[in-house]
Amino acid sequence: MSTAPALSVPEVRPGHDWTARHLLALLAANVALALGAWLVRLADTGPVAAGFWRLTLALPVLVLLAGREPAVQRRMSPGVIALVMAAGVFFALDLAAWHFGIVRTKVGNASLFGNSGSLIVMVWGLATARRAPRVLEVSAILAALAGAGLLMGGSLEISRTNLVGDLFCLLGGAFYAVYLIMLNGVRQGRGQYSLLAVSTAASVPVMLLAAVLLGEVIMPRDWTPLVALALSSQLIGQGFLIYSLRHFTPLVIGLALMAQPALAATVGWLAFGETLGTIDVVGMVLLAVALAMARAADKPAKD
Repeated sequence: MSTAPALSVPEVRPGHDWTARHLLALLAANVALALGAWLVRLADTGPVAAGFWRLTLALPVLVLLAGREPAVQRRMSPGVIALVMAAGVFFALDLAAWHFGIVRTKVGNASLFGNSGSLIVMVWGLATARRAPRVLEVSAILAALAGAGLLMGGSLEISRTNLVGDLFCLLGGAFYAVYLIMLNGVRQGRGQYSLLAVSTAASVPVMLLAAVLLGEVIMPRDWTPLVALALSSQLIGQGFLIYSLRHFTPLVIGLALMAQPALAATVGWLAFGETLGTIDVVGMVLLAVALAMARAADKPAKD
């Protein structure tokens, strides 16, 4: 998954009204999200089943938070509910593909490719916009392609399994991009947690079905990693990002997201002995810079 913000940039353009509290929330969100791949590996269930529990354990809290939003923000027509639930299916596919890839590639790679949804959304925007691409957008795409090529080449040198893991994490990023695009048209005037609660409710059965079809262990013996995953990734990570997004420019958000792969790679090194070669580092830097440029490019061009 996509550890990128759950609902992209809010309709209120971010400004410069941030305080130390907002910055702390942004940093805490990125730290919490960077731990996701590690916690998936620690779970004694299958990786997709871990995603099922991540959503299931977080859903009651999301429903409570949605209930605190104004009634006008919770109101949705049947058509909007259907669209949000369809988006939730793609979020489940994203999470399933990402978790499947996490246990087959390096933690740092999983974090980077899982965040590729931001770049894919940018490319989609370019394809639908009636204007020439900006230099920043072209640079982001080229940096992303170069970085992805280096990382996948390094994975293939280790084993085909690692390359498969990279590809599934990249597939997860593609599903996440579809999720963001589908929700983009219904965010206006609606509560973030209300949308999250409805989409998550649709994601849960899809995740369970995928885990069953893969023959994974569903019930854990140790609930600690799964509870920590739900708290860190779904509630603290996504929640704090939603809280802090409107207070920062897209460039600042992009730069903050660059910390996630570095933190994830450090966790992979400390917990699993995953070392990074020079090519891996260069590839990660290129992809991380591409993600930051994609966030910066999200800002409308001045006439």
